[in-house]
Amino acid sequence: MTPRPASRPAPLARAARAAACALALGAPLAALPAPTGAELPRLLPVPRVDPQRYAGTWYEVARLPNRFQTQCASDVVATYAPRPDGAIDVTNRCRTESGALDEAGGLARPQDATNARLRVSFLPAALRWLPFGRGDYWVLALDADYRWAMVGAPSRDFLWILSRQPTLPDDELGTLLGQAREMGFPADQVVRTPHRAPPR
Repeated sequence: MTPRPASRPAPLARAARAAACALALGAPLAALPAPTGAELPRLLPVPRVDPQRYAGTWYEVARLPNRFQTQCASDVVATYAPRPDGAIDVTNRCRTESGALDEAGGLARPQDATNARLRVSFLPAALRWLPFGRGDYWVLALDADYRWAMVGAPSRDFLWILSRQPTLPDDELGTLLGQAREMGFPADQVVRTPHRAPPR
């Protein structure tokens, strides 16, 4: 089965359209209603991810600010390379304010046969056996042609929108932000990632 974004109820469609309009008009997404803590829906990843199709380079289009990327000013890319043992090598790169290249290597391990829920560690290879230092990486929405993906964590503290190109059309980005809001993420805090000189 080719993964596709799950069908959404009518409230999501309205929220997605509102998010797209707000994005296009430059309006703050904070103006859109967000679910309260008691109303947070169960977070579900996509039904299946094909690691071979997901492999390669993705551009970060937008993200929730997080403490691991405070040094990244622009040109954030992630490269995924499946390994024979089923794990995935991860390489994250970005440009700092000074223009320097920052790079981090990690390892992602699928948590089930769907390959949609992974745990990622950026600890040195010799320490990856330790039972800490791992983060959730759930693929929450995925284009049928693997043109874009939305990835997050069940804590709702992390969210990334990725694309095979440095940018996404405003309507597609707005739709994804609407979906993220319905999932309980603070979509009004998402920031766009500028791309000027993609790191190689």
